[in-house]
Amino acid sequence: MQESRETEALPHDAPLHEDVGRLGTLVGRMLAEQGGEAFFERVESVRQAAIRRRREGDSVDALANTLAGLQAGDAEALARAFATYFQAVNIAERVHRIRRRREYQRDGTTPQPESLLDVLTQLKEQGVGGDELVGWLNRMQVEPVFTAHPTEAVRRSLLEKEQAIVRALVDNFDPTRTPQERHEDDDRIYMALSSGWQTAEASPVSPTVQDEHHHVGFYLANPIYRIVPALYESLAQALKTVYDVTVPLPQLLSFATWVGGDMDGNPNVGAATIDASLATQRAHVLEHYVEDISTLARLLSQTDQRVHVDEALLHRLADYQQRFPQAAASIRPRHADMPYRSLLTLMSARLRATEEDGHSEGYTSSKELQDDLEIIARSLIDHHGLHAGAYAVKRLIRRVRTFGFHLARLDVRQDSRVHDEALSALLNDPDWLSREVADRVTRLQPYASGERAFDISDDANAQTLHDVFSTLHDARATYGTEAIGLYIISMARSAADVLAVLALARYGGLAATPAAVSEGSGGSTKVPIDIAPLFETVDDLKNAPATLRALLDDPVYRQHLASRGNQQWVMLGYSDSGKDAGTLASRWGLQRAQVDLLELAHAAGIRLAFFHGRGGSASRGGARITPALMSSPRGSVAGVLRITEQGEVIHRKYGIRALALRNLEQTVGAVLRASLRPRRTEQREEQWIQRMDQLSASSRKAYRALVDREHFVEYFRTATPIDVIERMTLGSRPASRRSMRGVQDLRAIPWVFAWTQCRSIITGWYGLGSALESGAAEFGEEMLVEMARDWPFFINMLDDVEMVLAKCDLDIAEAFSQLAGPLHDDFFELIREEFERTQHWLLRLKGSDVLLGRAPRLSRSIVLRNPYVDPMSLMQVDLLRRWRASDSTDDALLAALVACVNGVSQGLQNTG
Repeated sequence: MQESRETEALPHDAPLHEDVGRLGTLVGRMLAEQGGEAFFERVESVRQAAIRRRREGDSVDALANTLAGLQAGDAEALARAFATYFQAVNIAERVHRIRRRREYQRDGTTPQPESLLDVLTQLKEQGVGGDELVGWLNRMQVEPVFTAHPTEAVRRSLLEKEQAIVRALVDNFDPTRTPQERHEDDDRIYMALSSGWQTAEASPVSPTVQDEHHHVGFYLANPIYRIVPALYESLAQALKTVYDVTVPLPQLLSFATWVGGDMDGNPNVGAATIDASLATQRAHVLEHYVEDISTLARLLSQTDQRVHVDEALLHRLADYQQRFPQAAASIRPRHADMPYRSLLTLMSARLRATEEDGHSEGYTSSKELQDDLEIIARSLIDHHGLHAGAYAVKRLIRRVRTFGFHLARLDVRQDSRVHDEALSALLNDPDWLSREVADRVTRLQPYASGERAFDISDDANAQTLHDVFSTLHDARATYGTEAIGLYIISMARSAADVLAVLALARYGGLAATPAAVSEGSGGSTKVPIDIAPLFETVDDLKNAPATLRALLDDPVYRQHLASRGNQQWVMLGYSDSGKDAGTLASRWGLQRAQVDLLELAHAAGIRLAFFHGRGGSASRGGARITPALMSSPRGSVAGVLRITEQGEVIHRKYGIRALALRNLEQTVGAVLRASLRPRRTEQREEQWIQRMDQLSASSRKAYRALVDREHFVEYFRTATPIDVIERMTLGSRPASRRSMRGVQDLRAIPWVFAWTQCRSIITGWYGLGSALESGAAEFGEEMLVEMARDWPFFINMLDDVEMVLAKCDLDIAEAFSQLAGPLHDDFFELIREEFERTQHWLLRLKGSDVLLGRAPRLSRSIVLRNPYVDPMSLMQVDLLRRWRASDSTDDALLAALVACVNGVSQGLQNTG
């Protein structure tokens, strides 16, 4: 795989070029072996034609003609070949990130940008003292939330093959490796590539919720589980280096998941999947603890003739010998003089008892396991064992504190309409959904407080929700109180939507009212769950302060909030707001909502915490974490970050241990910076805000003019591969919420995914050009230039749009658009004109001649991929035409289309 001559070498990237070339050679060799020399030559011929087309500025027609009419099997193989090249490039770039990190650490003179050492150094230079920093650490709460929104559904077996390639490349960092060892590395890579080629990228059947859980569990129980202690060690070292401070670090990191709990629009999720997910997570983490304790038992071989041990450890050992006589009897006599090994062996027996539900000798909580480990750590430290095993014990303690017996907290989500349909049955009120909010609030208050109770109903929705809350009640007892995360209400629009959850939770027994509490005497129990309204559309974001105000004014809910520590969670929806109003109006709506909600919370005397529902693509809020947080409203972070991790983002951030550690360090560092030293107050910002209100309105108007145009939905369905995406086995959830009446019913993920596949990616920029043009006419270009230079919010937004524009190809998008027949003429010229307008104004405000002129590494990465993306896109156009001509019944063509979609997704990245 040779690089296009358009690309230029960048400093420090020579090893990356070597890895790309090395992998490319192995991929080519594998393709020739698996498909034959003629097949490999065909791949090379197409690739060279794609490079020429880019270099010489030719039209797409010539390249398209060479790819037209391929047999379905040939097209699928060609698409898979290019996708394999992408895999090679993606792996090489990830490994290069590991290499660069090691180079910084080896050099030692300058900390790696955005590392914890770099962040703490900057904070100290900005006047942050050690006491202030430690105080903030005690308030920090960082929680990535893994969701089942795959736009890149990769089998676990293929993930493991990729890790084998990564290990082989990382081994090559060692300059002392012999030629024989390098040859063996190549053999390992070649084996992974070859076996990967012979494995289908995804199962032919749609994944179940349990399949999705195993996919997410691969990252939680493998890379993440392993690197969590290293994050704390990195932070401790940075504190010591910068501030000469050594303190016990608080728990500042946890994880959560939606897999098995996200019921919104997914009939496959409910009480059974909630229980199954929690049980599976528990089994995963207990299995890891058993393995780690076995490792510690082999390590801690100290004998009582050589060292003393604490009395507390001897007492615990004697207690366990009595409680686990069978396990005690299994300890070899020759190990009887090894107190640490003996205790760990018995702890392992107790953990195995914990794996059996209801076993009387099992641990009742992870705190009990942590206490045992603390006894061992203290004894080691007290008797010269700090460097004889205490370090390893402390690492396991950190894992137990982070993952408990639940691995990750499980969030639950449901649409407010489903709650209302159940309440309509429980209240025997068929007009419930149409009643005024005030009326619904009044009716719900006694049920939400526990003063009254619903009669048991045989209505299907009511029974489903009863079972869900009953399962959550049981889960708290079985898996621990930390096992359950937030209850999220989709499409929340009023205080009644939140009170509905309290009422239904009591109905399901999550906080059952004792029989002694009579009607009207007041409920004596609390609902032990945090409820987060999700504001998704731009209008919902605008009305969010009024909704929260009404909620905080409600005495029943205020009593509930007091029982939850007076902290209110609010989830912000980046996806649906973008689909609703376009990227600029969405971003500004989210920014304004946070400011207004923070002011309201402060006045009400409560703490407000935001849960950011970001996706992988810029269209759905995807962004680099540091600029995203530093450009957020002042006070909106305040030590707390809860954010969704979705689709291919999970794989990119957490698929490799070193990169998972780097990502978590960047996240923690960004939270510290945004909390301790947020951006300074800017006097001009008041005027900028007024201008942004105008720009947002103009952008939304232009965007809605397109999507509300007659026949737009038909155009969307014919000018993009949405019909293929809907047939793909990507996830367990349907692609639309209800019947497909319009764009509003389509989920944001397939919406963005489809527009990305056709290379126009209108979801990431449409409307911005019109807004900037009208803004220049209304208040002057100089004001826009000033905002683009000095306002972090505006800078960050333009940077993200610039990346999206760089990934677009309007010539290829036009080829897709022509599939829409007569509708092509009605819509595509509007899209091209707006694209050119957006690009013109963005470059003008940035003072640049080319896109990504100030981001050469990103620009080069895109250029490197284009010769491989373009052929797959053009094949996709031809295949779509032929598949639709068969009434979408030709499965061979569908398989080829799916290969193209997967390949383009790997090539463009950040697609969903």
